[in-house]
Amino acid sequence: MRTKSLKKNRINVVTLGCSKNVYDSEVLMGQLKASGKDVVHEEEGNIVVINTCGFINNAKEESINTILEFMQKKEDGEVDKVFVTGCLSERYKPDLQKEIPNVDQYFGTTELPGLLKALGADYKHELIGERLTTTPKNYAYLKIAEGCDRPCSFCAIPIMRGKHRSTPIEDIVVEAEKLAAKGVKELILIAQDLTYYGLDLYKKRNLAELLEALVKVEGVEWIRLHYAFPTGFPMDVLDVMKREPKICNYLDIPLQHISDDILKSMRRGTTKEKTTKLLKEFRATVPEMTIRTTLIVGYPGETEENFQELKQWVKDMRFERLGCFTYSHEENTHAYNLEDDVPQDVKQDRANQIMEIQSQISWELNQAKIGQEFKVVIDRKEGNYFVGRTEFDSPDVDNEVRIDATKNYLKTGEFALVTITEAEDFDLYGEVVTS
Repeated sequence: MRTKSLKKNRINVVTLGCSKNVYDSEVLMGQLKASGKDVVHEEEGNIVVINTCGFINNAKEESINTILEFMQKKEDGEVDKVFVTGCLSERYKPDLQKEIPNVDQYFGTTELPGLLKALGADYKHELIGERLTTTPKNYAYLKIAEGCDRPCSFCAIPIMRGKHRSTPIEDIVVEAEKLAAKGVKELILIAQDLTYYGLDLYKKRNLAELLEALVKVEGVEWIRLHYAFPTGFPMDVLDVMKREPKICNYLDIPLQHISDDILKSMRRGTTKEKTTKLLKEFRATVPEMTIRTTLIVGYPGETEENFQELKQWVKDMRFERLGCFTYSHEENTHAYNLEDDVPQDVKQDRANQIMEIQSQISWELNQAKIGQEFKVVIDRKEGNYFVGRTEFDSPDVDNEVRIDATKNYLKTGEFALVTITEAEDFDLYGEVVTS
């Protein structure tokens, strides 16, 4: 028997995938609220919007399973309408319409006005910077560009997100000011490629000038850089990082591999020698910098020799933060023409070996922090601990600092000076410094 939801005309936005999707969902929710709609994030509602990810196999499976889960709820009368948007929908709309036809409507990544219209709302151009943030109140993602012009062989992002489009500096500053007025203290700058920022609008790489503008925003204490690209990195950014205390000594720069023949096949536009030189320049200019990178193992043609070279390089470079993915063979990418010739169990074993090396490096680096004092922002309370981060750590992916809540009283979103007393491979424990 079909029973209608008690939450009539409440729109539930469900977000899957990366921080760029989080941002897009927040913009959607801000638009809906401005039209007087009752909108929630991953709570109960009789109208559901699923913002999907279509990047690699695991993400696609999660998106499809989520769609099917809500279609069952629709069939059972628990929800009335289901709309699908985001990268999976952009990339596979005809297939999805054929395979899961009872979704009310599918929308791509650039069809926000159409999605809003389907939800009975109007797209308001004047709402620059207006969004309903879903992250803890102390930090927010700030998207400074959309799309990507890079030709990386393994990546489907240009298919789903289009060409690189920078947001004007003045618009980003307005958005930052609005976030700061709501109590946001940390801005995490995101884009498919921060390195490219400004080339389309200003005919030059303009990330440093953007940072100079953002550090003037009152209330913001930390500005963090995510997703830089190694080729053409604007080195003047390092000067700003060194000079401006608000810019975190932190850079997320996915490098993917280090073997020259794999880098060439990946179409990364760089070499082992150039990449290593760049990282040494980073550390020479900003010695306190924490570098986060991500790697791909099991790319077509990756030999045991290629992999051993990558392993040795990870040992030599001693990255402060590192993640590792297994290669995913994606349709309509350049690498899809290559034979996916590394077996899945070999891919997984290689990823595990890289992360074992990184775990040891992280443990050693963390041991050196014992006895040191760090400025820590408190993200949440979890059991008997307040959980926070240093400027050298991003939410969800990096180390956390745990502080005994039975001995200390702290507020979420506030900063505290903390002495590190214990350290594990990916967790630190500390005590608040009392004056």
